[in-house]
Amino acid sequence: MGQGLALALRLAGQAVILLGRSPRPLVAPLSLHQGDRASAVRGASLVLIATPDDAISRVSRELERDGSIDAHHVVLHLSGLLDRGALSTLESTGAALGSFHPLQSIADPALAPKHFVGSFAGIEGDERALQAGDGLAAALRMIPVRLPREAKPLYHAGAVAAANYTVVLANLAERLAGSAGLPVEIASKLYLPLIRGTLANLELGTAGALTGPVRRGDLETIRAHLAVLDPEDRRLYLALGLAALRLAREAGLSPDKAQAVEDLLGSDD
Repeated sequence: MGQGLALALRLAGQAVILLGRSPRPLVAPLSLHQGDRASAVRGASLVLIATPDDAISRVSRELERDGSIDAHHVVLHLSGLLDRGALSTLESTGAALGSFHPLQSIADPALAPKHFVGSFAGIEGDERALQAGDGLAAALRMIPVRLPREAKPLYHAGAVAAANYTVVLANLAERLAGSAGLPVEIASKLYLPLIRGTLANLELGTAGALTGPVRRGDLETIRAHLAVLDPEDRRLYLALGLAALRLAREAGLSPDKAQAVEDLLGSDD
């Protein structure tokens, strides 16, 4: 994410200095700053800490110890979970503190600039930090959303469900196709067009996008699925089915059919 942001900001005409210790190669045309870190930080107005969550406090302590941060700075970390409190070591500097979380999944930094466009960014912190977050989002052509500090854990859990667990469900589908006897090279791609179509349907809202046997109240199909799943996958199917049933009711599934589906999913042993 750090490299992706640095590349996107540089392409947007912003001056960017990238600091780090990673031996991994950087995406072109980025390079690590080879001079004095403290001097580089002192000369910046906005500092982004793009580290894993458990390193944010350590990095902020290092910045406080070397005296590179003062009241003219805005310091933002990129955690979706943590709030400005992760930077509390820097309180005494007078810097504006907060967080800027790009709500996007970046696996390849080179693709980040186009993925950021139109995506949301969760921002939180001091007023001056919020203003800097708004400006950063504008430079990246993202949509800023201001979050209360206490909202971040639920907000981030939603992000995990939307991004990480979509991948997990795709893997489940791939495994089931493999268990059905399809070649690996087919199983790994079989459901991708279906997933893309489902994502497009989400423009209708989650209830409007739901299709399938739970939405139809198709008990025989659900029974057939349960009969062939192993115990671990069956438990996941049941849990997801009950979650789908809430949406199906919202979408208009009749009460009698909805109750029959609930009885089936809730009684499986």
